Amino acid sequence: MIAATVFSYGLGALIGLAWLLPLLNAAAGYPWMIAALRRGRVKTAIVRMLVWGAVLGACATVMGYAWPLHAERLILHGEAYRREMFAFVLTGQGAEGDPRQFLPQHAGHAALFCLLAIATGSALAMPLGAVLMNYMGFYVGALAAASTHPWRAAVLAWVPWALIRVASFVVLGVVLGAPLLARVFRFSYRLRDEWRWIALALAGLAADALLKWLLAPSWRLLIRSATGW
Repeated sequence: MIAATVFSYGLGALIGLAWLLPLLNAAAGYPWMIAALRRGRVKTAIVRMLVWGAVLGACATVMGYAWPLHAERLILHGEAYRREMFAFVLTGQGAEGDPRQFLPQHAGHAALFCLLAIATGSALAMPLGAVLMNYMGFYVGALAAASTHPWRAAVLAWVPWALIRVASFVVLGVVLGAPLLARVFRFSYRLRDEWRWIALALAGLAADALLKWLLAPSWRLLIRSATGW
């Protein structure tokens, strides 16, 4: 799965179609999730998708750092998000530090992701997740490339609340996508038995919003100190 996910970036770069990259990314991980669910191993499916998400983040970060011009053309919303986040790091202005802006955005992303997971067995939720991971990773890589302390900047830019959000999306994608997959592939699965996972994911989304609200302004200063700007 890891090798296939890394390969999806190389194939995406070779083809050069930005809209295709998240589909290739999802195709590299989706069968592994289904295989675990068919064996009744929900936790294994979640762990696999967490690893898949981590590989996405790492690959997008490396691309943003080492090949920024290619990454800019290949990653959907990457350049727009980079500009937005660079402006926030420099000035403190923007959606990242304003709950009136980021709370509706986060709620909209979460609602759309959950709907796609339920309606498509996560077949379309995973590409959406890949889009989000890719443009976050592109920003982190670009920030590192523009910083006097690249490693420190990259580590700080993957802020803890974003990692919690990613993990929460992964859990919801697996658990909410499984009912349709169970019907298609004829395996036993009851959503009500997985309520603890859903509660954990919802708590994670709440923690993401609260931590971002409380910490984003001061964390920005840490990131800026690492950039040397």
